[in-house]
Amino acid sequence: MGSSPAEISEQPELPPVEPSLPGQVYDPPPVELRRREPWFRYVFLFLLTFASTTWIGEAHYLSFHLGFSGGPNPFTTLELLIRGLWYSVPVLAILGCHEMGHYLACRHYGVSASRPYFLPMPIIPTGTLGAFIRIRQPIPGKRELFDIGIAGPIAGFLVAIPLLFLGMYLSHVEEIPRGLEGQLVWLGEPLLFKLAAWMTFGQVADGFTVSMHPVAFAAWFGLLATAINLFPIGQLDGGHISYAVLGRKSSFVTLVMVACLIGLAFWSLSSWGAWAVLTILMLGVFGPHHPRTPDESIPLDPARKWLALFAVIMFVLCFTPVVVEQL
Repeated sequence: MGSSPAEISEQPELPPVEPSLPGQVYDPPPVELRRREPWFRYVFLFLLTFASTTWIGEAHYLSFHLGFSGGPNPFTTLELLIRGLWYSVPVLAILGCHEMGHYLACRHYGVSASRPYFLPMPIIPTGTLGAFIRIRQPIPGKRELFDIGIAGPIAGFLVAIPLLFLGMYLSHVEEIPRGLEGQLVWLGEPLLFKLAAWMTFGQVADGFTVSMHPVAFAAWFGLLATAINLFPIGQLDGGHISYAVLGRKSSFVTLVMVACLIGLAFWSLSSWGAWAVLTILMLGVFGPHHPRTPDESIPLDPARKWLALFAVIMFVLCFTPVVVEQL
């Protein structure tokens, strides 16, 4: 589970666990079954991701500071490095809280899981592919599956909201110079992003645009990661939630959403093409059916169904049909 589009939960074979039905207490597996990866793996990957996002953050801050006017870099190496933290700290906070939501929910139910692995990627504008945790054993029931699946998106979403408004406060409106057609990259605006921009700047006039502070860009990426994870497909967070609510009917939802994703790829290949291919490969390897839980036929309680509706609302607020577009 996680904020990485390519993430798949790993569940190796361990002794079976009993479903946690209403009124039952789930006994976690013996301590000796809980494998622990060496700490240096987590720390090493986190430091690499911190370095890559800070390096990318330097470029974002310099671009924000210079705007369309361009000009020489007015900062020393150390000054620009410090300003790169405006991006790296918020984006790692969002991704980290998302994964810790999953991890703490696993701990609550005694499900063996790794701590978050962060994925550095300094050659793309986000500086990271996200993060993920490894779940090392079958999840015992639908309630546990639902809670573990939804905890991450809610945690990341709640962190992204204040950072989004802070980022908008630090941003400013700038006039677009003439003659830049075909040289600008436009970022798709989720509904929540549009709302924050409108509440901060009002209606932006034609020929002007919001020059995004790096904090705002970190929040934008956090919203995108939340939307991607909430797609009700396979073993993504949204797939876990869909299965917990709908049972075997979730397979139909998966197929419908894959068809929609292919349609999005035709609509905006640069935005969804790679993600559509990865999703099809994922279904080819794991199939369209979510792994079954022993209590599949037992419906969820009303409170969790309301939370499932909140997950749909989060998806709508964070989703954009066009992620990037050349203007």
